[in-house]
Amino acid sequence: MQSPIDLLDERVDVVSHLGRLNRSYRPGNATLRNRGHDMMLKWEGGAGTIQINGTEYILNQCHWHSPSEHTINGKKFALEAHMVHESLDGKVAVVGIMYKIGRPDSFLSSLTKQLQSVAGSYEQDTVVGVVDPRNIKIGSRKYYRYIGSLTIPPCTENVLWTMVKKVRTATRDQVRLLRVAVHDDSDTNARPLQAINSRWVKLFRPEDKDD
Repeated sequence: MQSPIDLLDERVDVVSHLGRLNRSYRPGNATLRNRGHDMMLKWEGGAGTIQINGTEYILNQCHWHSPSEHTINGKKFALEAHMVHESLDGKVAVVGIMYKIGRPDSFLSSLTKQLQSVAGSYEQDTVVGVVDPRNIKIGSRKYYRYIGSLTIPPCTENVLWTMVKKVRTATRDQVRLLRVAVHDDSDTNARPLQAINSRWVKLFRPEDKDD
């Protein structure tokens, strides 16, 4: 039940009943922290919610892995963002977005100054001010859904994963900034792929083909 996994077409069950991502995010005060293995943007008191299967999960933080942790049909991408949510009874749901090198990502562009300022710090919070998570673009209603784990220790299982199918773009400099800021002497902070074992992976695709 570990993450990340390869999202392989022939293993995926295409469904239309999961429903589109029901996000009710709102702006909130945020701090940026260099955790030594990644950069984390944390909202004080949460930044709204996402609703999955009738459960409400509060958005607490977002962090980035480079290269991507998940792969699609074996293909790795330059960057992966994880939006980490938690329900009131402690269940965790992560929304993941993958990026290839291309045009700048507007959300990362808005954080450039702050990311540069925490580059030398470690485990130190830098106040960013109000950050609107609605500016983290998803751009697709299609997503993969499976049960996995956190990808950093303690790698807790029973995490509900939603991986957006559309691969977005970020510039090489944006990816480099997220890595350079982290002083762990490695070019990667991505956990290796884990075995799918007998888990199901579903791909939600709306029935109307406008997406």
